[in-house]
Amino acid sequence: MTSQDDTLPPPRDAGTLIIVRPRLTDGVPELLMTQRAATLRFAGGAMVFPGGAVDARDRALAGRVGAGHHLPEEELAARIAAIRETVEECGLALTAAGRALPSGQAAMLRQALHRGEALEDFLAEAGVHVDFAGLVPFARWCPKSWETRIRYDTRFYIATVEDRHDDLIPDGSETAGLLWSSAREMLARADRGEAHIIFPTRCNLERLAQFDTIGALIDHAAAHAPDLISPWLETRDGQEHICIQEGRGYPVTARPLHRTSRG
Repeated sequence: MTSQDDTLPPPRDAGTLIIVRPRLTDGVPELLMTQRAATLRFAGGAMVFPGGAVDARDRALAGRVGAGHHLPEEELAARIAAIRETVEECGLALTAAGRALPSGQAAMLRQALHRGEALEDFLAEAGVHVDFAGLVPFARWCPKSWETRIRYDTRFYIATVEDRHDDLIPDGSETAGLLWSSAREMLARADRGEAHIIFPTRCNLERLAQFDTIGALIDHAAAHAPDLISPWLETRDGQEHICIQEGRGYPVTARPLHRTSRG
């Protein structure tokens, strides 16, 4: 028998960055989050982490530099896409743990990417090396075909920044706004109806909210392999719930479907 997943196009590979900095008052991790434009088909108006789909140039670059990074090509392509999309959406160009390009150089790279130029060409011309392997794997999510027809197989990575980067601006096209917020604050905003977050984002925020320091968060990520999470529906106490696997670091693994936004 052929399943519905077999008859639909495969999900697109994607990469997403959970960018963290310590809050000045107490060191609690603050996360860079973007608000997607309301006109977008997928998660329009939602608060998300920066990132997006892997494209052909990301795959080509992964193929050329893969031998030196000791990572599978699809894994490296997702990391490249995550960094590239963050430049395009936020104007933040990460190069290594804690480091990013100066704002002026990042703006030039952003403009080049928006013109359709390749990330690889800019990096080579500027003499910039990016440590794609230095990103910390955190999670991997892909919905079933019954959940949404627009599917992404998304790898999430943690990246730290040392400077404040308070001058970032959205691209005004795909990204309508951006802000720095702790995970707990963003969850509270969503619960008050002040922000829209979809199910994977809520789950990841709940997981991130468990930690009061970046060091504890990084240690937690290192202790949990980013095995694929594909939510499923299950009836519990007469009510339909959307569920994820236990043992992946998430404090909440089942939620009533009627209280869940999936896109």
